[in-house]
Amino acid sequence: MIKFGTGGWRGLIGEEFTRENVELAARAMVQLLTDEKKTERPVIIGYDRRFLSKEAMYWIGQILASHGIRTLLVKRASPTPLIMYYVQKHELYYGMMVTASHNPARYNGIKVFIEEGRDAGEAVTEKIERAALLVEEEERFTEKLSLEELRASGLLEEINPINEYLDDILEKIDVQAIRNRELRVAVDPMFGVSMRSLNIILATMRCETEILHARHDTLFGGKMPAPAWETIQALRNHVMDYDYDIGIATDGDADRLGIIDDKGQYLSANDIISLIYYYFLEYKGCRGPVVKNIATTQLLDNIAAAYGQKCFEVPVGFKHISAKMEETGALIGGESSGGLTIASHIKGKDGIFAAALLIEIMAKTEKTLSALKQEMDDRFGSFYTDERSFRFTPEGKRKLEEEIFDRMHLPVFPCNERKLSWEDGCKVYFDTGWLLIRFSGTEPLLRLFCEMQDKVQAQRINDLVEEYYSLRKMEAYR
Repeated sequence: MIKFGTGGWRGLIGEEFTRENVELAARAMVQLLTDEKKTERPVIIGYDRRFLSKEAMYWIGQILASHGIRTLLVKRASPTPLIMYYVQKHELYYGMMVTASHNPARYNGIKVFIEEGRDAGEAVTEKIERAALLVEEEERFTEKLSLEELRASGLLEEINPINEYLDDILEKIDVQAIRNRELRVAVDPMFGVSMRSLNIILATMRCETEILHARHDTLFGGKMPAPAWETIQALRNHVMDYDYDIGIATDGDADRLGIIDDKGQYLSANDIISLIYYYFLEYKGCRGPVVKNIATTQLLDNIAAAYGQKCFEVPVGFKHISAKMEETGALIGGESSGGLTIASHIKGKDGIFAAALLIEIMAKTEKTLSALKQEMDDRFGSFYTDERSFRFTPEGKRKLEEEIFDRMHLPVFPCNERKLSWEDGCKVYFDTGWLLIRFSGTEPLLRLFCEMQDKVQAQRINDLVEEYYSLRKMEAYR
């Protein structure tokens, strides 16, 4: 039952995500730490605001501490990047976060971070999966001590490291320049964990701030806790009705963000990554390559080329981005699903840091986000991405895997094909854009991404793929 995807282990609450399986994952971590002889340093564990997240953190901590591993539990629901930062700053071997990130409310899960605060790669997650099978089969369970006994022994400690994380962000941002602008900021944490962090950062920068959807709601208001155009309409309305300079939305665990600009336009993750990279190259005079995943915009390639830099493409999963950034000395790395980081920050996604950086961009350039985006589009071209998702039964998924990835059957496309890649799903490179077909690593979904310079053309190609494989007819449920 313990199977890691691109963003950790995730499962339906009550089916895969149960106390038994959470404790099994914890025992697998104990086995991993023991096998690697890495039991002398503590493990930090955080949690988000999902159903059972806090309880699961204690279940994991109780197992680890009962096996003699010193465990640090974060007292409050916290952003995922806080855990990554703490692992990096305090040179820990491992950290864990109980979250299903932007998945629907019926999911929960666990992310694992390794040295330097990066996402655990496949080599590590496969060891955890094998250890879980071994532990389950041999039932080598140590008796659990009570939380009171573990606290008294010093093996279990509750900490609140939020201040050092926020101070680190503020040190990387031009706070005085932002104070001079007196910007008005609307924030939608989407019932997630970013509220406290963004509130403190924005108050320190003397921004006038209003926060929407701040209460604790494990159902996330009945919506996906993902900052997509269709889920943050309330934020857009608020920005327009009350004349805010920017609207910031973060996902459930605050490692991703979406933006509403001063004209009420939605800035996608592709727009945000490109704007930040452009700002570093054009306005700060920095130089360095950029790393993106295969589902991320070609605009980054155009910007990099204009400044004599390279754009590197990797499979989906931020672990691939952070590894490539380190290998190439890249300035920034990001993905179309909303996550990004820069070289001087943590080696993983951080929506809170990205939000602070966007506010600095407005302050330092003395331009609105809408003006900056127009400036960027005029120089490097504009692109449109059509994204679609389809949910299938296991049987339906197997049929599609056989048709697309085993037999490699593809439709005939109405534009010239330049290159074909099967590295992570199927990506078709056209003269004027690209198409990606891949199964999600975090949900039972088939995803289509098509980016073109023309909206109609992107939609037409996805329509063709949808019809060719009869995707709507095969869907399990909508």
